[in-house]
Amino acid sequence: MTEQNIKTEKTEGAAKPVVAKAKKKAKNVRQVPRANAYIQATYNNTIITIADPNGNVLGWSSAGVVGFKGPKKATPYAASLVTKNLMDKIAPYMVKEVSVYVKGIGGGREGAIRALHTNGLNVVAINDVTPIPHNGCRPPKRRRV
Repeated sequence: MTEQNIKTEKTEGAAKPVVAKAKKKAKNVRQVPRANAYIQATYNNTIITIADPNGNVLGWSSAGVVGFKGPKKATPYAASLVTKNLMDKIAPYMVKEVSVYVKGIGGGREGAIRALHTNGLNVVAINDVTPIPHNGCRPPKRRRV
């Protein structure tokens, strides 16, 4: 360290070096009027991600992040609180419209879409992108008890 960056502060005992703090550069946040919302609703959790049209993630949240544990994470109420938390995170981006892509069969599917609408976003389209097997893998053998 150079002498310009270090100042000494006199206290009762020995001299204590104080390092000058660098000022943080102001974040340049771009406005994204239209975005994509990806909702993954499983039996165990609900995860919502909002990305710009290029696929760059603006913010995400899940029921576990909000504070739910166990089976409560997959409820519609948890999905609404997840959406509210996410809206607070992406507020600087000024998102107005979203296209929703829903994956999974959990309880938070409809709750998350309704919460997006009630939190001030205009839902333009809803697409179900749940993967469906076309007789792919062989199912496990029958359980014997």
